[in-house]
Amino acid sequence: MKPVFRIDFVSDVSCPWCAIGLGSLEAALGRLQGELDASIHFQPFELNPQMGPEGQDIGEHIAQKYGSSPQQQAATREMIRQRGAEVGFEFRPEGRGRIYNTFDAHRLLHWAHEEGRPDRGHGEPGQQRLLKKALFAAYFTEGRSPASREVLLEAVQAAGLDVDRAREVLASGEFADEVRERESFWRERDIHAVPAIVLDDTHLVSGGQPPEVFERVLRKLADRKREAAAGA
Repeated sequence: MKPVFRIDFVSDVSCPWCAIGLGSLEAALGRLQGELDASIHFQPFELNPQMGPEGQDIGEHIAQKYGSSPQQQAATREMIRQRGAEVGFEFRPEGRGRIYNTFDAHRLLHWAHEEGRPDRGHGEPGQQRLLKKALFAAYFTEGRSPASREVLLEAVQAAGLDVDRAREVLASGEFADEVRERESFWRERDIHAVPAIVLDDTHLVSGGQPPEVFERVLRKLADRKREAAAGA
């Protein structure tokens, strides 16, 4: 019997390293196909929860937050572009224009997770991941705002989810409390930077690691599970 893993992927849709981390994790799982089973659950984390709806120029924002120069930002942008290409994710060469509030995106991701639950939803388990990837692509590849209702609904459609139901969620405060509760839960567990990938609620992999890191950790944990099952 194959070992089974729950993977909590704590991240923000405005985080480029989260897109890289997801690509790396998926690549690792592809290499381990047939050796283990894993379900990915996306958990909310806002890098800029106080950001206004109009957003902020990305160069200004990064300079204020990290003190980096335009030259340093350009070097980081190119490194991110290359790392993304290695795992099959396309970043715009010119990078992001602005940074935006992502709370509504997290509300929709929470809804997508609920829709994928066989005991209560009407969608498929993988649609939350499809929505996450559509949001990453809209922002980092196409340069569109993840705070825009139009962009969010197009991502919902691309993920095969119910657009009319998503429109209802966006027009209301639905799932706001649930998202804030999840954010508080992970902060209380000392998650203060993303991506943070939690395996089986016990092992943490931090940052946009290459596929080899995820593959090595998952294989080691899978071997432990097999040994434990054999000795039971």
